[in-house]
Amino acid sequence: MKKSILALTAALAVSFAAGGALAAGDAEAGKAEFKKCAACHAVGEGATNRVGPVLNDVFGRVAGTFEGYKYSQAMVDAGAGGLVWTPETMAKFLHKPKDFVPGTKMSFAGLAKEDAIANIEAYLLTLSPNYVPEAPADGASSEASSAPAQ
Repeated sequence: MKKSILALTAALAVSFAAGGALAAGDAEAGKAEFKKCAACHAVGEGATNRVGPVLNDVFGRVAGTFEGYKYSQAMVDAGAGGLVWTPETMAKFLHKPKDFVPGTKMSFAGLAKEDAIANIEAYLLTLSPNYVPEAPADGASSEASSAPAQ
């Protein structure tokens, strides 16, 4: 069992290095969809904080911790409570940011279409080349550990 988890982790790392993604979405469509986000968030080489933080390497990042960005206290508290950006947590946040992290200063209302969320996730995964998802311990669901602190 342990060998198969290690093999899966290695395969995922190779997939990311080759530009692959775990999200079921389309990274190219996500790049186009990301234009909605680009008014506030920058990505790519030389990206700097805007109204929102830089989203390079967002997956695997503890919420509220990007260097040099002034987050809402709610986002800092969510990160301190264990919120780490994964495709699962990002999907919930992008659907309704203020419901997922009450008190966030992100003013975006959210995305209703699951395919748009999946596409943006796929695109952001291409910008998070070092992200390797954690395998759930003992077959437990990762949902419990991905919920923000209340």
